[in-house]
Amino acid sequence: MTLHADAVQVLQALPAGDRRDDFLAFLAAHPDALSRDCAAGHLTASALVVDPVNQRALLMLHRKVGKWLQMGGHCESGDLTLRDAAEREAREESGIEGLMVSDSPVNLDRHGLTCGGRALDHLDVQYLAIIPVGARIAGNDESLALQWFNFDAVPADDTAVQRLVAAARRTL
Repeated sequence: MTLHADAVQVLQALPAGDRRDDFLAFLAAHPDALSRDCAAGHLTASALVVDPVNQRALLMLHRKVGKWLQMGGHCESGDLTLRDAAEREAREESGIEGLMVSDSPVNLDRHGLTCGGRALDHLDVQYLAIIPVGARIAGNDESLALQWFNFDAVPADDTAVQRLVAAARRTL
């Protein structure tokens, strides 16, 4: 199965709604929707890394965007599924091995970003990633900092992150 076919299957399994239908229409119109070369925008995959015991989320201060965000980004050629892409991004950006990533997305978010010098839409398929016992964080060069935030104290500079945390709390 191709990554594109996996994305269609994953989204079709979600309850019908505006965002899901929007994402499916985008995939239908763009066979290259999972490539950063897609001129109309692209699907991305992310994961909110959480510590459910202490009711907190790990966010990164994104170097390019300048906001506290969940781990995530572009799909790569080695990703077989959207879930694989979300897990890889979360592991790479948090440094945490052994994350337990949800089988299904917990949220969908469409937002505009500048990518490769072009303003375009990112259609983000968002998963939940639970940390293993004894997890230690170690960032990478994509973030200026990593920090744990209590669910009730997530920075308000990006309402999309607040919506994702709310969706994660409903899932937990």
